[in-house]
Amino acid sequence: MITFVYSAKHMKTGESVKAEVQAENAHAAAKLLMAQNLFPITVTNKADQKGLAAMFGLGSRISTKDRIIFTRQLATLINAGLPLLQSLRTVKGQISNPALQDVVQNVSNSVEGGSTLSAAFAEHPKVFNQIYVALIAAGETSGSLDKTMERIADQQEKDAAIVSKIRGALIYPIIVLMVILGVLAFMLTTVLPQIGQLYADLDKPLPFLSAVLVSLSHFIIKFWWLVPVLLVMAGLGLRNLLKTEQGKRFADRMKVKLPLFGRIFRKVYMARYSRTLGTLLGSGIPLLEALDIVRKAINNVLLEESIERSMGEVKGGKALSETLEDDPQFLVLVPQMIKIGEQSGAIDEMLGRVATFYENEVDTEVKNLSTTIEPLLMVVLGVLVALVIAAVLFPVYSLVGGGGLDNAGR
Repeated sequence: MITFVYSAKHMKTGESVKAEVQAENAHAAAKLLMAQNLFPITVTNKADQKGLAAMFGLGSRISTKDRIIFTRQLATLINAGLPLLQSLRTVKGQISNPALQDVVQNVSNSVEGGSTLSAAFAEHPKVFNQIYVALIAAGETSGSLDKTMERIADQQEKDAAIVSKIRGALIYPIIVLMVILGVLAFMLTTVLPQIGQLYADLDKPLPFLSAVLVSLSHFIIKFWWLVPVLLVMAGLGLRNLLKTEQGKRFADRMKVKLPLFGRIFRKVYMARYSRTLGTLLGSGIPLLEALDIVRKAINNVLLEESIERSMGEVKGGKALSETLEDDPQFLVLVPQMIKIGEQSGAIDEMLGRVATFYENEVDTEVKNLSTTIEPLLMVVLGVLVALVIAAVLFPVYSLVGGGGLDNAGR
């Protein structure tokens, strides 16, 4: 049984009611409310709705690490011979995250009510994605649920490691950019206004560069509040744009074409495609079904279209390797290794090797990224600081050379 939070109106008195109800699904919960003369307005799974704090991301959140630990612990207990329901309850007692505890409790209730484990997980798509559910279903069918869960945990760890490495490589550039912005803000708000005031007292025109930066300085000092407003508006506009089909397509195209980052993103996608497809096939999921799951999980519109086209050609009788050979979205090693796997009957093993190769490549690229970006940022910092210093010193030298300061002293 699953716990649902509901709001309803009493059909006779019109009184508003907010409470909880336990049922097998949302439809069954609504029927229970109707039987009590309550007209349901909202019926929400308690595990997926944690009120205002969760709505703004302030509540307890289920991280990838939490999910990996849960998966490994459950696999260990099942492998030890404990019944599934007892394993779920034992793992729940070891979980420190309240949100995950609620989810596992609901999963236990569903399993106790006769649901399969995969169907119980499918009721929580925000926690257990389609790949997770499909692999669990395959493990249940093949009778190797513990091995399947270990495989899921391995895949999640590798995906998380790639994301963590990329984020780690971006920390240094972000810190340097913040320093650059801090230096510019200091110069614009403290030094340049004094230069502007000096020229105003002498009734002399500022040099062009200095005049531009002084105007910018006055704008920032006077309308400083407008800067965060514009940044928030730009952020919201960009987020809404990326939600559109054209915006997402543009962003996904830029990911693989950006200098320095493009190669990394392409290799990340190749590793994700190979690792996910190899895991699905190794768990006994049919090729077309596995490709459809990978298509939804790849998170790139261009690759989604390529995989969809590939599926159509596979349905028509072509080998998977042939459908990818001339596709510009796929690096050449992927179809080559898949072809070897098709010939040897070990396609999942070959895909695992491809994934490992590209994961190592990503690791190397990310390490080189910091080395490459550091001198570029230093050049940018040097140019910006040089411009500001020129805007400060050039007027001073002009005054000294032209006798402006002597005339001011007399």
